[in-house]
Amino acid sequence: MGLNQKIDVWVVEDDAQYRSALVRVLDAQESLRCAKSFSNAEEAIAWFDRDDAPQVILMDIVLPGLTGIEAIQCIRPVSPSTAVLILTNYEENDKIFNAILAGASGYLLKTSPPEEIVRSIHEAIRGGAPLNGQIAKRVLDRFTELSIPTGSYGLTNREKKILKLMADGRIKKEISEELMVSYHTVDTYIRNIYKKLQVHNQSSAVAVAVKNHLL
Repeated sequence: MGLNQKIDVWVVEDDAQYRSALVRVLDAQESLRCAKSFSNAEEAIAWFDRDDAPQVILMDIVLPGLTGIEAIQCIRPVSPSTAVLILTNYEENDKIFNAILAGASGYLLKTSPPEEIVRSIHEAIRGGAPLNGQIAKRVLDRFTELSIPTGSYGLTNREKKILKLMADGRIKKEISEELMVSYHTVDTYIRNIYKKLQVHNQSSAVAVAVKNHLL
């Protein structure tokens, strides 16, 4: 992305007041722009055939018609590079769990301050998995409750180390510094991890790892 190129973000949220507030937060940032906003997932999905896909979508998990989880399942095949960040309320742990399995790149509380939302968008663009601290432990506990060991997936010791760092919320640059290897090397390792675990992003990789006791 060029120095002056803004990150395109779509907002999918049925609460008109909250949606408008999000749009204002995004458009106030020099590095971001809210390209489009929608009150339901169906309208957002239809726009994938008419315009360039966004880099990030902020998606309410509870929507009229298609849910946020169902929308992710529709979006992943047509735009796997789009990072979908789920917006949620504190009580919706099971829904968040299912969203991560569906391919969400991360999740945020609707009460998150603007700076956290902006920071999470940038983290997702860098390949990270933004996780709100208040609900991350509950979701990981939920993964642990349902976990059934199914093997090692053929991961090497170095890949397991990198996967552990990913689970700790480290981004590629931080992992390369921790292991004293190049960014390109880390990127290659992570691609191999995704391939072995049959996932497409960091949060899904961590979910599979926790569920199968790989960490």
